Amino acid sequence: MVQMNRQLVFGFLVAVLPVSGALAKQPNIIVILSDDMGYSDIGCYGGEIETPVLDGLAKNGLRFTRFYNTGRCCPTRASLLTGLYPHQTGLGAMVQDKGLDGYRGDLNNRCVTIAEVLKPAGYTTYMAGKWHVTKHKNPKDDADRFNWPLQRGFDRFYGIINGASSLWDPNSLVRGNQLITIMNDPVYKPEEDYHLTDAISDNAALFIDEHDETKPFFMYVAYTAAHWPMHARERDIATYRGRYDEGYHPVREARLEKMKALGVVEPNARLSPTVGNWDKVENKRWESACMEVYAAMVDQMDQGIGRIVQSLEKKGQLDHTLILFLQDNGGSAEPYGRNEPFVPRAEKPTLKPIPDDVIHYFSSEPKQTRDGWPILKGQIMPGPADTYIGYGRNWANVSNTPHREYKHWMHEGGISTPLIAHWPKGIQATNELRTEPGHLIDLMATCVEISGANYPARYKGQAITPMEGLSLVPVFEGRPLDRDTLYWEHEGKRAVRKGDWKLVAKGRGGTWELYNVADDRSELNNLADVHPERAESMAAMWQAYAERTLVLPSPRKEL
Repeated sequence: MVQMNRQLVFGFLVAVLPVSGALAKQPNIIVILSDDMGYSDIGCYGGEIETPVLDGLAKNGLRFTRFYNTGRCCPTRASLLTGLYPHQTGLGAMVQDKGLDGYRGDLNNRCVTIAEVLKPAGYTTYMAGKWHVTKHKNPKDDADRFNWPLQRGFDRFYGIINGASSLWDPNSLVRGNQLITIMNDPVYKPEEDYHLTDAISDNAALFIDEHDETKPFFMYVAYTAAHWPMHARERDIATYRGRYDEGYHPVREARLEKMKALGVVEPNARLSPTVGNWDKVENKRWESACMEVYAAMVDQMDQGIGRIVQSLEKKGQLDHTLILFLQDNGGSAEPYGRNEPFVPRAEKPTLKPIPDDVIHYFSSEPKQTRDGWPILKGQIMPGPADTYIGYGRNWANVSNTPHREYKHWMHEGGISTPLIAHWPKGIQATNELRTEPGHLIDLMATCVEISGANYPARYKGQAITPMEGLSLVPVFEGRPLDRDTLYWEHEGKRAVRKGDWKLVAKGRGGTWELYNVADDRSELNNLADVHPERAESMAAMWQAYAERTLVLPSPRKEL
């Protein structure tokens, strides 16, 4: 892995003249997706985590302040890849078949991926990172690979098929179509200890280095950072040592102040209630360490994005590449491993080592490290390979500043994402904000427009569901989109946004709440009783959407 000074990465990003009319050639496109991060985590959206590469992309490009994902990993990935609402792809929930067309746990054959659409237009297609849109992570034969990346339009793939994994020794690790381990991979031999975040970055950079630049390329880079388990290199953790010792609320207050100064929230934005009382935290050193490791994971990802940017510059392709960065959902309140009994670390490995060529688990977690250390949970210091915990609800509330709720929920804390767009040859504006509401479904339409590709009515003999999204190219140019309504549903939690109004429910039979998100994006003042006619009208709109897009029928009784 190449170390670098990220502050210097953007020394070559000089002012460029805007390109008018049609582009001379098709641009490259890179979509970068992070995992389980909140709206305010990266520096250019208010965070104290050091992300100079992403900040540089934003300074030399655009930041969207009202962009949305679907609130959960699998649905987001399905929607991003296809330009459809997730239920239309068969991934309305996660990767389990629930017996209904909207909930099959696999991409269906009525959708196409961006890679499948761009290949006929002359694009070479690459992916590095987390796939997580099929239930077939341990294939018995080639037929089980029907929804793996190479079968869905990608020419080269390195990453994991599963959704969560050790970052030190990932499960379901694949190169091309072949399951591998970190030890028997014939291509990637890092100079220091393997780490999945670095491996994703380095393989993405390798794809660029080896690309034939006479052709355009599309690349999808899907990091697992900063999803649990909290695994990071000690040198990156050291950068944040002690930075969170004052607890949750001071960090949230500082973030909100910075967010207002940056313009990524409205001047009237208010903090949703802080979750967690720092004074009552018994093991403050461990609790602050969880956020230190989380921050280190984000920092490490930013370093890797810097190496991808450097590869583009070496090939003379940076100015002609659209780079989009966004997140799959908000910060995660999942208490993974945090409430387990504390078990101290043994003095030496106590379990039998696992051979280099053996893939030793296919679930979300291992029982041991490859060299025989038992996996530890509870209040063990996170970071090393033998730990497996998340950073918890209280820090997720910090990540989602100033919004309410978390991953899984359709409140703003669950579905709000940064979107950075950097494309010197195609976007005239730099360091500007865009307040037009947008959604993952818009990425397919954007790629189709700038590539000159044709979105098919039929593919491999099958009728294809028409795109739901709109191209963001007008927004790049400062113009609005001809749309004012967006929809969400996940595990009974549901929402619809029409103009400045948002109707949202928590699921499990939860009642509708109504907010004016222009005045109250933190969703603190429920106006459903004040405007019952509006709430009723928007609920009817959501019902029609749900019936049209395979949300209904649902395996959940409350819908």
